[in-house]
This record gives sequence, C-alpha cells and structure tokens, in this order.
Amino acid sequence: METRHRVLVDDARDLAAIEDNAVELVVTSPPYPMIEMWDDLFESLNPAIGEALASGAGKAAFDAMHEALQPVWAELKRVLVEGGIACINIGDATRTLGDSFRVYPNHARIVDAFERLGFEPLPEILWRKPSNSATKFMGSGTLPPNAYVTLEHEYILVFRNGSHRRDFEPKAKRRYEAAYFWEERNTWFSDVWTGLAGELQALDDDELRDRSGAFPFEVPYRLINMYSVYGDTVLDPFWGTGTTSLAAMVAARNSIGYELDEEFLERFDQQAKTAPAFASDVLETRLADHRSFVENAREGGREFKYEASQYDFPVTTKRAREIRLYDIDRIEETDSGYRVVHDPINSK
Repeated sequence: METRHRVLVDDARDLAAIEDNAVELVVTSPPYPMIEMWDDLFESLNPAIGEALASGAGKAAFDAMHEALQPVWAELKRVLVEGGIACINIGDATRTLGDSFRVYPNHARIVDAFERLGFEPLPEILWRKPSNSATKFMGSGTLPPNAYVTLEHEYILVFRNGSHRRDFEPKAKRRYEAAYFWEERNTWFSDVWTGLAGELQALDDDELRDRSGAFPFEVPYRLINMYSVYGDTVLDPFWGTGTTSLAAMVAARNSIGYELDEEFLERFDQQAKTAPAFASDVLETRLADHRSFVENAREGGREFKYEASQYDFPVTTKRAREIRLYDIDRIEETDSGYRVVHDPINSK
C-alpha cells in the first residue's frame, strides 16, 4: 500500500489546489479567537481586529476573528465528499479587556458557522488537557460569589457534510481492514477523553513551540481511525507542526496540509525521518494492548466467538475479524510532500 502526503505553504481561506469532493475527512485545530498568542495572526487578516482589541471592544474583536475563519469553513464544505466528516479541535477563551472579564465561547460560534453552511453536528468530544496549574479557580479565590472555574478542557466538534452517511461497496475490503478493536471503540467513542499524553513530537525551538497550537498525536490518530478508511484523504487546513499528517502516515491514510509558515515544514522534514520507527511503536502497542485485553477477559471467564483472519488472537465482534494494520516500510520525499510505502503487519 502507498499513501501520499502533500503540504502546501498557502492560505487555507482558498484551497484552490484541492478539487471539489476530494477529501473524506478533516482534522484540524484552528487558531483560537481571543487567545493572545493568535492576536497578531488575526490582525494580519483584518486590521480592525487589532483596533478593537486596543480599544477594549472584546465582543467586536471576537466577532471579527470568527468572520476571518469563515472562508476556511466554506472551503471545507466544497472539498469534503458527501457524508465526509470534519473534526474541529477548539477551546473557549477567557480574557480581560478593559474592565470586562468574560468567556468567549469559540465552540458555540463554530457550531453555528458549520450549521449555516449545511453541515450536520454529530456528538462532540471533550478532552481534558494536562494542567500544571496549582489553582483551580480565578477571581476572588475562596470567597463567594466572584470566583470563576478554570477551563481545563477543549472541544472536538464533529460535523457531517450533508445529511447522508458515506456509501461503500458491499464488504469493502478497505473499510473492513480499517476496523478497530471493540475495546478501542469503547474508549475512542466516549464523549470525554482523559489521560492523553502531551505532544509527542515536541519542538526543541521555544519560539516555534509558542507559535504552534499542536494537539497531542493521540487526538488526530484516534479521529483518523474513527472517521476514515484506508484509501481516504485527510485534510488539515491549519497544519502547524504536522501532527495530523504524522497521524495519517501512521494510520496509512493520505493527507493534505496547508500552512502559512514554511519553517514548520522544515521541522517536519526532520520528524518524518523517524516516522517508521514511531509508527511501529504505535501499531505494536495497539496489538499488544489487544492481546492483554484478550488475556484478561479469558481469565475472567469470557469466551470469544470470532478469530481475526490476519492475527493469532480472537476479536469481540464479527466486523473486526478482517482488521489489518499497516506499518511504514519507508518514506520518500517528493516535490509536493511525501510518498509512504506501507507493509501489512501479519502474525499468521
């Protein structure tokens, strides 16, 4: 199996290099409106945003920042196939401007924007971010009533493009091989994710790290396995450190990324060299975890009805019998990104 991974240094408000209906899944984390690290970016898109922030007009700045993101969402509508899924990782913001402290509900604005474009919202996921904060409140501390809760979660908003699910040919091999284990399903499809590790591919450059909004590898990796099949293409219009592309490589899907800052691409070139070893660790861990699940279940008296066709272990559900994981054999740089050759992992 081969996958292709393109990275374009361009503005995601115009995805001109992508044809209509060419993408099956979007996984991205946009710049968060009203988070200070993104102020300069939003001001570069609309100078009125900087003026609003300087004058303490938080609501006006908030509105204008979401208007600046709107062209990207409209382009996602165009490039996604009917029934394709968009997963948007976003956090709300708290901020003091002038005499006002308030929360800016970014997730609510994005839900509204996607609904107006004709996307259908699906159940969302909350994931708890690791926090080093020694305090769990803001405001007046232990005196009521003027303290505020600390935001320690982010949203993964999930949308379907249109009202119909994707169609597949009967018993499509690329779909059945992309099945996940029953115990993975129970974890991944919970509406609250906890215990996710920090960003696995940390940058060693402080300034680059400050400019990146990278989510942990586990976030896009889960979403790609949950909402796509082998042969699909995953798009990240806010590519950043390339975490989504790395996850797509490990999951044996194609990917496209858009990024304004070419320096991030240079960093990813270094990271791509380690992707085969990293992929092996991720995939072997999944297999080992399933074997442990089977062993523990059998010790508890459980019997399994189905055997995996490619592996020396049973599976819980009939649909998981054809599951097959693909390791990375090699990665080659191309004019537009990377070509990745995958080999199936077998144990029979």
